[in-house]
Amino acid sequence: MAKRVFLVVLDSFGVGEAPDAADFGDFGVNTLRSIARSDKFDCPNLCSLGLFHLKGADALPPCPAPLGAFGRLRERSMGKDTTIGHWEIAGLESPAPLPTYPNGFPEALIRAFERRTGRGVLCNRPYSGTEVLKDYGEEHLRTGALIVYTSADSVFQIAAHESIVPVEQLYEYCRMAREMLVGEHGVGRVIARPFEGTARETFRRTPRRHDFSLLPPGKTMLNLLSEAGKDVIGVGKINDIFAGSGITQTFPTGGNAEGQQRLLELAKTDFDGLAFVNLVDFDMLYGHRRDIDGYAAAAASFDVTLGRLLPMLQPDDLLIITADHGCDPAYLRTTDHTREYVPFLVYGAPVKPGVDLGTIDGFGAIAATVCDYLGVDAAALRGTDVWPQIRR
Repeated sequence: MAKRVFLVVLDSFGVGEAPDAADFGDFGVNTLRSIARSDKFDCPNLCSLGLFHLKGADALPPCPAPLGAFGRLRERSMGKDTTIGHWEIAGLESPAPLPTYPNGFPEALIRAFERRTGRGVLCNRPYSGTEVLKDYGEEHLRTGALIVYTSADSVFQIAAHESIVPVEQLYEYCRMAREMLVGEHGVGRVIARPFEGTARETFRRTPRRHDFSLLPPGKTMLNLLSEAGKDVIGVGKINDIFAGSGITQTFPTGGNAEGQQRLLELAKTDFDGLAFVNLVDFDMLYGHRRDIDGYAAAAASFDVTLGRLLPMLQPDDLLIITADHGCDPAYLRTTDHTREYVPFLVYGAPVKPGVDLGTIDGFGAIAATVCDYLGVDAAALRGTDVWPQIRR
């Protein structure tokens, strides 16, 4: 009989400082605590699933009788970025961090990229995605040189004005970079950052961002499910994060609103397997920009969608809500991701309500649990299967 799992990643929705956070330069971080203090935060449905029963999630009182099973997950991989976080969610741990470039990319690599594209390069430093447009956008308009920058994450980002470099051409430049960035320079993602506007004050990113990810170095939950004949539907940047590996159908989105709408539409469709949804705005628009109220309002918007989704779930549906890392908008030391625990909320008619899963070592608990529920052997993956604990 067909079973459906809806796995929703609230990108960067951390729930408190991980024990090794200081090793990553993070001290006293807690994304949930920061946004729950905003008057824009209104999430009764997340609360009803057990969110404020989590250890360390003490910003608001817990709901008396949680409807779902709940716990928090500690990341085992050596990173706090999107790629590594999602790979671990899918059962693939990364014992070594992906390369980062706090001083910019090597000169030889940049010169080779210039030769291949036939365009110069501006910046080549870690930079805020909005500030880099202010500081280099006008020179880009004058010269046509590409704005290349990075961050604390393992990313090679290329910004170009859509009137200077058509979007498809920008994507082609990213593919060139992806081919070059392998081995010791195998960054997690090459990201196209198209923008528009006429001057420093009006430059803004367009929704046509596209990520070109490193192929996962081993099989993930997605491969095991698709090889078993299950549907694996990626919503948002899931297809990009996994370089398409194991995905049977993909729905790119321009942000949370479109992703939430797609989630509701999928709840009305028949499929047998996994719908894997990433809601990126929490991280991209609010976490990195240290916008506490914006982050809180985005959480409230998702909670409204969640309120619509819960009654739509069928008797054999499973809903899992989690995150891939933190990005505490109240943490002013950096604008980077923060090393945090992430929530693990599980709901559905087959789930015993009120089960406190405590703290689980490894995001891979999600992969192991999903595969067990869908009847697929996950012995090749890393992760703690909690399905026997939470099933009715």
